[in-house]
Amino acid sequence: MTPNDLFPLDHPAFVSHQLDRAAHLRFSDEKLFALEAHRDSRAYVVHRDSLVLKQQPNGPRPLLTVPEALQAGANPGTIFLGLRDGAAVFGMGIGAPAVEALLTRQDYVLSELRGMAMQGVVPPDQLSAIAMAKSLVSWHQRHGFCANCGVRSAMAEGGWKRVCPSCKIEHFPRTDPVAIMLVENGDKCLLGRQKQFPPGMYSCLAGFIEAAETIEDAVRREIFEEAGIRCTDVTYYMTQPWPYPSSLMIGCKARATTDVITIDHMELEDARWFDRDEATLMLNREHPDGLAGPHPFAIAHHLLGRWLQPA
Repeated sequence: MTPNDLFPLDHPAFVSHQLDRAAHLRFSDEKLFALEAHRDSRAYVVHRDSLVLKQQPNGPRPLLTVPEALQAGANPGTIFLGLRDGAAVFGMGIGAPAVEALLTRQDYVLSELRGMAMQGVVPPDQLSAIAMAKSLVSWHQRHGFCANCGVRSAMAEGGWKRVCPSCKIEHFPRTDPVAIMLVENGDKCLLGRQKQFPPGMYSCLAGFIEAAETIEDAVRREIFEEAGIRCTDVTYYMTQPWPYPSSLMIGCKARATTDVITIDHMELEDARWFDRDEATLMLNREHPDGLAGPHPFAIAHHLLGRWLQPA
């Protein structure tokens, strides 16, 4: 299958949900322990930006049984993600020493999630649950101590909360909102590239939404700060959970009211206007100069594709 088959227009990665989050089960440790011990329960094992897979004759399998996850060296203390077809699905972390041991084995493999998703190694309909596991595992690893008093906190409610035993403050997983926008100026759109992008790749501009800022204001501010373009008529497109480590990409479109680009080289290596013909060649990987648009895995590809194919 091609990337466009895996992620057709309006369907980027991490948005197809298979799970019933079954939040009512998070409050019963007894029920969660019983689900964890059930033979039908499964787990995603996460290490940083990678996933542990079980080697099979027909290819690696991302969804492990709980015993398989423990055999691989996953940490005890599972995160309840929800139910799929009535069976529990958990998220588990794994430490660096266990990962080192895995590298010498033939029955497991550690693979970088982004590459697997882009290549179709992991079915697209599993990516949302994997994103959930990755975000929550990362949050617990980074927030083991109370931000109020500094005492080590404890996981609660199936991994969806941490509680401080000293000051009793409750801590919840965070999601960082990011505005990502396609700015149009007549029959042209604004795309930029950062230094870390693959050679020739251009994408939509994006930036974190700041405290007490609306989505619309963030779009206007980021476009002006990074490219010196004033814009208006901000409209919403769709969102994409982005587990790097835990953001929500809020896709928008805006209309430029100026056209002279002034690049902030602290943020961008380049930015320029592209007409529809050139943008089409970039999305199709057919540009004569080797320029390319964002991968269908990412919401930026769909923002650009929707602009080229208006509903």
